[in-house]
Amino acid sequence: MEQTRYIVGIDLGTTNCVVAYIDTHNNTDGTKNEAENGKGIESILFTIPQITDMGCVEGLSYLPSFLFIPPGVEDPEKHYKLPWAENIPYVVGKYALRRGAQSPAMLVSSAKSWLCNQAVDRTAAILPYSAPESVKKHSPLEVSTYFLKHIRQAWNFTMAADNAQYALENQEVYITVPASFDAVARELTVQAANSAGLTNITLLEEPLTAFYAWLNRSRDDWRKYTKVGDIILVCDIGGGTTDFSLIEVAQEDGDLVLKRIAVGDHILLGGDNMDLAMAYAVKNGFAQQGVNLDQYQMLGLIQSVREAKEKMLSDPDVTTHPIVVLGRGRSVVGGTIQTTLQRQEVQQTLVDGFFPVCNPSDSPIERSATGLKELGLRYAADTAVTKHMSRFLRQHVQKIDDSTHHKKDSAPKATTSAKKPHAKPTHEKSFIHPTKILFNGGVTKASDLCLRIVDVLNRWLQAEGSGAVEVLRGNDPDIAVALGATYYGFTRRGKGIRVRAGAGRSYYVGIETAMPAVPGMTPPIKAVCVVPFGMEEGTDIVIEGQEFGLVVGEQSTFRFLSSTTRKTDVAGQIIDEWETEQLMELAPFETTLAADGTEGAVIPVKMHSYLTETGSLQLWCKHSTGTNKWKLEFNVRTGDQSAT
Repeated sequence: MEQTRYIVGIDLGTTNCVVAYIDTHNNTDGTKNEAENGKGIESILFTIPQITDMGCVEGLSYLPSFLFIPPGVEDPEKHYKLPWAENIPYVVGKYALRRGAQSPAMLVSSAKSWLCNQAVDRTAAILPYSAPESVKKHSPLEVSTYFLKHIRQAWNFTMAADNAQYALENQEVYITVPASFDAVARELTVQAANSAGLTNITLLEEPLTAFYAWLNRSRDDWRKYTKVGDIILVCDIGGGTTDFSLIEVAQEDGDLVLKRIAVGDHILLGGDNMDLAMAYAVKNGFAQQGVNLDQYQMLGLIQSVREAKEKMLSDPDVTTHPIVVLGRGRSVVGGTIQTTLQRQEVQQTLVDGFFPVCNPSDSPIERSATGLKELGLRYAADTAVTKHMSRFLRQHVQKIDDSTHHKKDSAPKATTSAKKPHAKPTHEKSFIHPTKILFNGGVTKASDLCLRIVDVLNRWLQAEGSGAVEVLRGNDPDIAVALGATYYGFTRRGKGIRVRAGAGRSYYVGIETAMPAVPGMTPPIKAVCVVPFGMEEGTDIVIEGQEFGLVVGEQSTFRFLSSTTRKTDVAGQIIDEWETEQLMELAPFETTLAADGTEGAVIPVKMHSYLTETGSLQLWCKHSTGTNKWKLEFNVRTGDQSAT
C-alpha cells in the first residue's frame, strides 16, 4: 500500500461520528511528539464543519449521527447550505438533532443499529421507521453513506482545498465497527464507504481500537501496567451496542505480546435503551399528573431525555435538567409540557435498571417468541449489562478438553497462511478471570456505572479466590475509538505496538447432507468451517482433500453461520451437529449461479476463502478441473445476484 500523508480514523458511531488523523509528516518515528508531551504519537481530532443552526455552519469535534428530512414547506436551498454544497434535501449532524427534537417523525437515528438488523432489508427505504407515508424515507445503507459523504466533503473542504492529493479518498482510512458486527454488516459498511467515495478503507473493531488508544497514550509504560498472564476485559458500551473483548498478555521469545482472544456476540443494548427507559419513567410521571403523551410526543420526549442524559453524564455539576415536550391540545399552556429530570432519577434508572448486582452464573433473560411482532430494532430482551457480561466471561473460559465439542467433527487438511490462536486451559474457574478492565463508549463516561461494573466483577472474582480487577485509565470514551484507529494505522507501517487479532469469530457455510428422502423431513445441514477464529486479514485458505457439490443454473439458497465461542475449529472442519448457542445463522440469501450447461447441474468444487484487508469475506468455489469458479459473498439484499 502506498504510504499517504494522513492516517485517518473514523468512528462511525450510533450517536456520534468522530474523526481523527495522524499527520505522518510530523510523526515520522514518534520522537518529535514524544519529546513534546510524552503521550505517544500525535493523533489529532478533525473539526467537522456542519450546520448547527439556521444559516450557521460551525466546526465541531463530532458529527451527531442523525439525519433530518425537512417537511415540504421548508426550502432546502435557503436552510441547508454548506460551503461545499447547496440545495441538500436533508441535513445531518448537530442541526439535524436539534430540528429532529421538534419534529421527531422526520428524524433518523440509530442507523448503525439498523445496518445490522437481519429482520429487514437494509438497502430498502425504511427510515424513519415510524414516519408517515408523506415523509421521504431512506435505507440504513443510504443514511450511513450520507454520514461518510459529509465527512469526506468536510475533510476535503478543510484539508485538501489547495491540494487534491490530500483528499480523504486518497488517504489511508480506517472505519470502526462493533466487534459483534457479522460479515453482512461489515460488508454493508464497506458499501456505504464506497458509495461515499471512500475506497481505500480498512474496517477495525471498536473495542480493539479503544485499546490501541490506551497503548498509544501509555507508550512503553504499558509493560509497567501489565504482566504475563493478564487478561484485559474491554467493556465498550455505546449508543446502540454493548461489546466485550478479551486481550491476553503473553510472552514469546522473552518479549511481552498482546493477543485478542475473544469477542462477544452482538448485543443491541446501549444508550438508546437507557433513553427509552428514562423516557417511559418521565411519561409515567406525566400520567400521574393526568397528562397522557401520544406516540408523536413520545418521540420528542426521547430526544429531550437523551439531551438531558448526555449533559448529566458529561458534567457532574449538572444536577437537574428541564424536559420539554410539544403539546397537542389547546389546553396546554404555551404549547408545551414541561418537567424537570433530577440527577438522582437518572442514576437510579441507569444503575439499578441496567447494571444490577447479580451472580456470575446468571444469564440474561430470553424473551419468549411471539407469533406476530412489529418489525424494528431487535433490542436485547434483558437490559442487565452485568448479566450479559457474566455470560460472556463464562462462554470464554477455556476447558482442558474440547473433544466434547468436536467428537462428531471431521477436519480435512487446509492450506492457509492464518495462524490458529493458542488457548491455555484452566480448571477451577467457572468464568475467565479478567485482571484488568478498560472502559469505552459514551455510556461509560458516567463514573457511577463503571464503579458498579467493577464492584460486581470483583464480587465474582473474590468468590473464586482471585484478586480485584484493575481499571486501566487515561482514555476519553468519546474519542478513544477514532484516536486508536489512527494509531493502529501507524503500527501497520512498522512502528508502535500491534495486538494480534484477526477474525473475531469463525465462519461456516451450510452443506446439505446427502441422504435418502424421508417423508416430512428435510435433509439436515452440516456446517463447514471456512474462516477459523483469528484468521488474519489479507490471508486466504484453500480447503484441500474434499469436494462439495455446487448447484448452478437455478435459484439456490446459501446459508452462512458464525461463532464467537468455537475458537479451535480449523478450516475445512465439518460439524455434523451443533447447539444454537455455539453457531448463529446469518441471514441466508438466494441467487442463481451462472452455468454453461444444464439447469440445476451439480458441479464438484473446492472451496477457497479469502478474508480481505477491509475485513470482509469472500468465498470462492472452484471447479475441480479448474475450468470455472464462482464467488459467493454475504449478500445485502435477498434475491440479488451475488456470485461471479
